[in-house]
Amino acid sequence: MLFDPLFTKLLLVLGLGFFFGLAFEEFHGRSGQTRPGGVRTFPLLALIAAALHQLDPVRLLPFSIGLAVLGLLLAAYYWRHLGDPDEEGHPNVGLIVPACNILAYLIGPTVLTQPPWVAVGATVVAVLLLTARERLHGWARRIELAEILTAGKFLLLTGLIMPLLPDEPVTRLTEITPHQIWLAVLAVCTVSYASYLLQRYVWPGGGMLGTAFLGGLYSSTATTVVLARRAAGDAASARSAQSGIILATSIMYLRLLAILAVFNPALALNLAPPLLTFAGLGAAVAIVLYRRNAALSPPEGEKPLANPLELSAALVFAGLFVAISLLSTWARGAFGASGIYALAAIVGVADIDPFVLSIAEGGTSGLTVPAATVAILIAASSNNLLKAAYTIGFAGWRRSLVPVGVLVGLALCGGGAAIWLQPR
Repeated sequence: MLFDPLFTKLLLVLGLGFFFGLAFEEFHGRSGQTRPGGVRTFPLLALIAAALHQLDPVRLLPFSIGLAVLGLLLAAYYWRHLGDPDEEGHPNVGLIVPACNILAYLIGPTVLTQPPWVAVGATVVAVLLLTARERLHGWARRIELAEILTAGKFLLLTGLIMPLLPDEPVTRLTEITPHQIWLAVLAVCTVSYASYLLQRYVWPGGGMLGTAFLGGLYSSTATTVVLARRAAGDAASARSAQSGIILATSIMYLRLLAILAVFNPALALNLAPPLLTFAGLGAAVAIVLYRRNAALSPPEGEKPLANPLELSAALVFAGLFVAISLLSTWARGAFGASGIYALAAIVGVADIDPFVLSIAEGGTSGLTVPAATVAILIAASSNNLLKAAYTIGFAGWRRSLVPVGVLVGLALCGGGAAIWLQPR
């Protein structure tokens, strides 16, 4: 009986109902008012709903009648107490009590029909939302209308436009698709928006470094574009952005090593010394530069961005992405796919992750580990030169000398390592 699936699910129904009821009763116990629901009511509601569901799991007629009866009882309670003041003295027009009771009722059939994580996740989220009332309301009062509009624009770019674009090439001149082009736009917008939220609400004094670290895990190229745009602003932002650009590239080396370690441990072991060396050199320069700049600048923190999505920079980046893809397609046809080193240099000016992943998974047949090592180093070095060009283009020569020098230096080091490790 203990191993019967239905018995286990009923225990989960009871446990989740009790947990939810305990949080509900604790939260409303401070108000001194009697409210429907609690540590006894919620487990019973969940069990009743589970039993009613099992009586007719196809048409759900008993379950629907039970839900209607519960709704009528909650409506009568709500109507009766609509004018009562809440803990803050305002009219009690909140729907949190009826909503919690209905959710407790739904726990039963959810456990019976869905994977366990659905019911557990919904219950935990409900408890967190219930117990974080003061914090959430305080946070909502601090949010400006412009912030909501910015979030809406970001959701529009990702949730509406992205699914509508075809994922098939529209011309023979390049293999990239409109879906991939818009993905390049979203890469810059995502890094920029995440940086803005980090800088505004989480880490006001170190948003650039946080952006560099997180962005380097996602796309060091897109992060370089975002930070280079920041470097074109005031002097304090420029100094922080310079160290951030270098740090993002350092994180890129670690990201590549992690990808290789998962899919090709032998290749990762061969590349670990140069990649870890380059990552350490870049991180050391970034930290020294950041500390020196912090000593030169007063600790006022960074100014919030006027354009959190950096849409104009994202569109420019997407245009360059298309142009580079066209050149890459032409060069690939000129050199031939057999020239793996030439191909590595070409893909380095686009997105090196697919290339590295293809090599790690054995997508290039007949390529030895030493040859694959050289190809990846060439691709990473080529990508650093591209980021140096982006930095100059978006930040200007005067604001980009230091990061460009480091990026070119790392590219030369990568090229030297590739020459040294080239199989003979």
